[in-house]
Amino acid sequence: MIVLMAGLPGTGKTTLARELAWRTRGRVIGKDEIRQVLFSADEIEYSSRQDDFCLQVMLETAGYLLKRDSNRILLLDGRPFSRRYQIDNVVSVAAALHQSWRILECVCSEDMAKQRLEHQAMLGAHPASNRDFQLYLEVRSRFEAITLPKTVIDTGNPLPTCVEQAVAALR
Repeated sequence: MIVLMAGLPGTGKTTLARELAWRTRGRVIGKDEIRQVLFSADEIEYSSRQDDFCLQVMLETAGYLLKRDSNRILLLDGRPFSRRYQIDNVVSVAAALHQSWRILECVCSEDMAKQRLEHQAMLGAHPASNRDFQLYLEVRSRFEAITLPKTVIDTGNPLPTCVEQAVAALR
């Protein structure tokens, strides 16, 4: 199964994806980590073109891993999936691989997202250096509503509650 971790920056996608991977023996495929490996610091541009390229690498990786073991859960992380074409791309690849898919949309209050982003920036705890509240606002302004079936998870709730809700959605 391919799981799209959707939501604005700071809404807890990565935290939830990591917990889900541990709980389900799944695997997180992260855009920010892939970008960091593929491009040197002076080549990183945080553009839609580069994000789309990284998503293609993520999907190629997913295809490779699922051909080796079609019974695994792969969590695609690091992309807000804020545009319909991004989701359609993943759904098309899942169909070509004969895999089911799920969308988990992480949400939380704006204040919580801002606090999380500021805390991560202070710690230098995230590989993407462009993650800040301004990015949150920019992505929110162009976020296209997800019209495909999805499970919305309020990550303002305790992590165990979020994980239980996500695991139920993957069944």
